[in-house]
Amino acid sequence: MIKAISRGLGLAMLTMAITALLPGSIARAQELRIGMSADVTAMDPHFVNIAPNNQIGWHVFDALVNVDADVRLIPGLALSWRAVNPTTWEFKLRRGVKFHDGSDFTAADVVFSMERAASIPNGQYAGFVQNITAKEIVDPYTLRLKTATPYAMVPPDLNSIFIVSKKAATNASTEDFNAGKAMVGTGPFKFVRFARGDRVELARNDAYWGGKGHWEKVTFRIMPTDPARIAALLAGDVDMIDGIPTADLAKLKGNANFQMAQKVSWRTIFFHLDQWRDNSPFVTDKAGKPLAKNPLKDRRVRLALSKAINRAAIVDRVMEGAALPASNIVSPPVFGHVKDLKPEALDIDGAKKLLAEAGYPDGFGLTVHAPNNRYVNDDQIAQVVAQMLSRIGVQVRVEALPINVYLPKARNGDFSFAMLGWGSFSGDLALRSLLASPNADKGFGTWNWSRYSNAKVDQLLEQGFASVDEKKREALAREAAGLALRDVGVLPLHHQMASWAMKKPLRYVGRTDEYTFAQHVLPK
Repeated sequence: MIKAISRGLGLAMLTMAITALLPGSIARAQELRIGMSADVTAMDPHFVNIAPNNQIGWHVFDALVNVDADVRLIPGLALSWRAVNPTTWEFKLRRGVKFHDGSDFTAADVVFSMERAASIPNGQYAGFVQNITAKEIVDPYTLRLKTATPYAMVPPDLNSIFIVSKKAATNASTEDFNAGKAMVGTGPFKFVRFARGDRVELARNDAYWGGKGHWEKVTFRIMPTDPARIAALLAGDVDMIDGIPTADLAKLKGNANFQMAQKVSWRTIFFHLDQWRDNSPFVTDKAGKPLAKNPLKDRRVRLALSKAINRAAIVDRVMEGAALPASNIVSPPVFGHVKDLKPEALDIDGAKKLLAEAGYPDGFGLTVHAPNNRYVNDDQIAQVVAQMLSRIGVQVRVEALPINVYLPKARNGDFSFAMLGWGSFSGDLALRSLLASPNADKGFGTWNWSRYSNAKVDQLLEQGFASVDEKKREALAREAAGLALRDVGVLPLHHQMASWAMKKPLRYVGRTDEYTFAQHVLPK
């Protein structure tokens, strides 16, 4: 009997040892390790509005309004919403939702979260609540929001406002969130630890209103270097990665141990061009001396730069087919995309002619700035664009920086020609952030590094935001986009394809918004 038990234990231990070595084995079924392609800069859900931060935020917090994998609005903490009249929106909230500390979620937490987002110094979420002039708590699960004028964008705007616990976040600083003290949400996972530059650790929220998930523990490893992220997946150090380098797509697709997910992204890669300063810091003559005036303020120069770029070549050779040439700031499936706008065709002679007409027959000097660890092949794209611009006489140097260094400088206006990637489920919302004339009172131009300004574009956006007629609003959004993009307010390059790789038998359905949601990763 003792020998039988001993043999049984030995066999069990051997089985466990073998199982632990198998890719995607059940031994690891309760823990998920994800390699992230971008850095996470802060935990505070109302501070820096960038996708990596938001991706973590969606695990710990919820918003009133969510979006599905195709970026269509769906209920979140709000079960429903309706326009009571042209200036009043009513939201019915879920009952029985608990924060991670066991306290009840109510309308008071929503109002607190909106007010906090509006008041954070240097925060980037105030624009999403800028138009709300009054908040009325009808009862703990009914909230009415009023605007000064008709405003159709209240529900989509509130997709960007994470709901925090009033109890836990009152008087909380950004550092209190980073340390975990204030990281109390209603999301599918509880916050455990943030090790800056290394990882974010989460634990399953067994009381989640959306149902108990598969993973007891989730670790997001911050791995912005492509070779390191691929090596970690191949070595089994992580179970899944996002942002697959295009050079590795074929190799991973052909590896029987892994499976892939891909989807056309909402992210557009483009360049901002300084259009507000007479002396731009990185525009010079070919000897490196400052120019008397900034050539980027001249539409002919901006159009010449656009004509010099071979977008098809970038898509084919740099992105290896994992992108679409762009003429818009939102991708084809997105609300407000302008079908009539076609990507600028390569035209070297036409570009040189435009430069000569603008007074720069011999070109000028320019520095192209880009991140080197944020978008797919971002530094390679910058180098290729520099080579293309040199063909029309523009003498270009490239400076690529880590995103945590690059982003503050770009937002501060330190660059003249700067890369940005942007995703939005609505063309007019993208225009509001990227090309509307900067106006803090209206929440316009929060990411308008170019300081591009067109009064007609602003007017069309305001007209669209006031209309609850979706067809009218989309027509106005398209008209505004056409004006700004034909004016080369920004210089679009391409729309990315989002991609994920994971150990078998893990499964994931790709999302247009590029987010990796651990709660949607299935163990088999």
